[in-house]
Amino acid sequence: MAASRRRGHCITAIAAVTAAAALTLGLTGCDAVDKALDCVQTADSIADSVTDLQQAVENAADDPTRTDASLDSIQSNLGKIGDKTDDADVNKAVDDLDKAVDNVRTALKNGDSTPDVTPVTDAAGELTKVCTP
Repeated sequence: MAASRRRGHCITAIAAVTAAAALTLGLTGCDAVDKALDCVQTADSIADSVTDLQQAVENAADDPTRTDASLDSIQSNLGKIGDKTDDADVNKAVDDLDKAVDNVRTALKNGDSTPDVTPVTDAAGELTKVCTP
């Protein structure tokens, strides 16, 4: 249920950004609108990857490779956001999420088969928040 609420929130965020972009297109440059949309779309992809990560951690005994794949996906998407923005809040959220992902990786390497992914979900939520105008 939480995953579906999170996806619903992300869809709402994308809709809000799209509407805001359409309304402000005449007032702002296209680059700013494109960056905002890229940020929200990438944040949505990260939210999906975080959901996958939560499920992978819950089912780690069945398929431990899913956890690494989810972490890789999150970090790949973080790179996309970091390359496209100079917004300090977005960059901080990206850095916080990257650190949280690194902490999960470290916990896994240290033998924790069910690491706490709450910091990852919290950081992903913050990223979604700062990507929404």
